[in-house]
Amino acid sequence: MNARILSINGGSSSIKFSIFEKKEKLIPQYSGVIKRIGFDDAELIIKDMTAEKEHRQSVKAKSVSEAAKVLMEWLGQWQGETITAVGHRIVHGINHADAEIITDDLLTELNKNISIDPDHMPGEMMLIKAFKEKYPEIPQVACFDTAFHTTMPIRATLLPLPRRYFKSGLRRYGFHGISYSYLMQKLSEEKNANTGGRIILAHLGNGASMVAVKNQQSIDTSMGFSPAGGFPMSTRSGDIDPGIVSFIMKDQSLTASQFNNLINRQSGLLGISETSSDMQDLLRTEKSDTRAAEAVEIFCYQVKKWIGSFSAALSGLDILVFSGGIGENASAVRSRICDGLQFLGIELNEKMNDKSEKIISTHNSKVIVYVIPTDEELMIAKMVCRVLSIN
Repeated sequence: MNARILSINGGSSSIKFSIFEKKEKLIPQYSGVIKRIGFDDAELIIKDMTAEKEHRQSVKAKSVSEAAKVLMEWLGQWQGETITAVGHRIVHGINHADAEIITDDLLTELNKNISIDPDHMPGEMMLIKAFKEKYPEIPQVACFDTAFHTTMPIRATLLPLPRRYFKSGLRRYGFHGISYSYLMQKLSEEKNANTGGRIILAHLGNGASMVAVKNQQSIDTSMGFSPAGGFPMSTRSGDIDPGIVSFIMKDQSLTASQFNNLINRQSGLLGISETSSDMQDLLRTEKSDTRAAEAVEIFCYQVKKWIGSFSAALSGLDILVFSGGIGENASAVRSRICDGLQFLGIELNEKMNDKSEKIISTHNSKVIVYVIPTDEELMIAKMVCRVLSIN
């Protein structure tokens, strides 16, 4: 029997998962998601990739623990076939530079990271525990979002705080590393892509970040100590004046947990527009709602600034990649971000951009601009196969 890999991408309000069969390459069999964990209308959606069928059902998932049970029940009914290995997206890996088999020692270490990322790590640890209890014989692999950025130099990681905080682990880590690893692999398949050159990868989705890559290594990234840093996202604030933290907490008598909720779930596009965290919603209403228009404008403006700053860090730019839900689908956003960046050598072919072609820059553009759909679940499965030597 061919190996079957289960990739799990657990978040605070959803669990995405996919099953791949390992033949000569990884073949997707099922993909699914448990949506709106913590709400009364939680839903399980399963796509059978081989039969091209979709199944939806309401589920009880008031917590990640309950959502894990839903996933386990579905796996138990899944044609009686077994899973060879499980790969987990782990947001915070601290100094781990590669995926690793999950051991008791690694679990002990990862549990210490929960305080660093209370939004993602508890759910991820819960999923690992659930699989360990239900399927103790199946190996599990941790795939770290921070691993891609362990090549960043000290100037990109050290925060301007007393050095004792750096020694205790307070520094810039960077995230979306699994997505960036996948995008670099896809770029290597393009005959005109100089993957050893100066590259900016922009993962623009509900969570959004950017990385500057030189000689195939991350040298800087927009997110920092937590996934809330960088430019504004769907509900995350991005970088803010640190003085705002003490002011708001004192002025509104917020606890640390309440402030964390403010900057992670109530800010960004949602906070600015006061209507929606979804970019497509905002684009549809921007002509009639100035708040929506301002949210879109601020997002594009901030992303443009980061492209400019990373181009300076790279001493120029050869390749720009758009990915993620917004980066892959919102041609208007890509156009507005690139407008005014002609001085860097970026020239878009608007017809190709409107069609979301793979290459959306003109033939004369000094910078090749790509649109590449990311696939974190497939990258997790690839990492699992490599770590466990599954050929």
